Amino acid sequence: MKKIFLIFVAVITSAVHAQNEVAKSAVDIAPLLIGEKIPALTLKTAENKAFDLSELLKKKKTVLIFYRGSWCPYCNAHLQALAAAEQQIIDLGYQIIAVSSDSPENLKITEEKDKVKYTLLSDSKGDLIKAVGIAYRVPENYKTVINVNSNGDNTSLLPVPSVFIVNTEAVVLFEYISPNIKQRITTELLVSVLKNL
Repeated sequence: MKKIFLIFVAVITSAVHAQNEVAKSAVDIAPLLIGEKIPALTLKTAENKAFDLSELLKKKKTVLIFYRGSWCPYCNAHLQALAAAEQQIIDLGYQIIAVSSDSPENLKITEEKDKVKYTLLSDSKGDLIKAVGIAYRVPENYKTVINVNSNGDNTSLLPVPSVFIVNTEAVVLFEYISPNIKQRITTELLVSVLKNL
């Protein structure tokens, strides 16, 4: 019995450790699984105010988006598509929250450029993407753009673009994660999933 308990503890410890480790590439990530909880962390708003993510998640079921930043054309296209489908998503009882490595100042640029009305939050230091297990170390050619857009808070981490659907207890009900930065969930598929959860 003691041996089984020690094995169980080792498995749990390695799973927690895997999510705190930063993957070497986008294909090596170890994301949270369906049924696990989004960690309670404080992020920054576009107005540079501290914001408790868990308090926001308690308010309503959530479509939680992780995107690379305002400099990524694939992310911008995805954010615009979500903005176009926002009313449909709200009508289904969900809110949209999008998190990036951009600094709060750069979130304002995204709001204006992509005509986004839903909540954008800054994880410029990468704490949440590491805790969720979707952070990876980027190649050299990305480091300057990340550094500039995070206002020096981050020089080497990006999230694998991801969508987590979570309930009001922050439990993951569905996830779509693709290491291919060009491949994003369509709004049609997302709406279909929301209708069936």
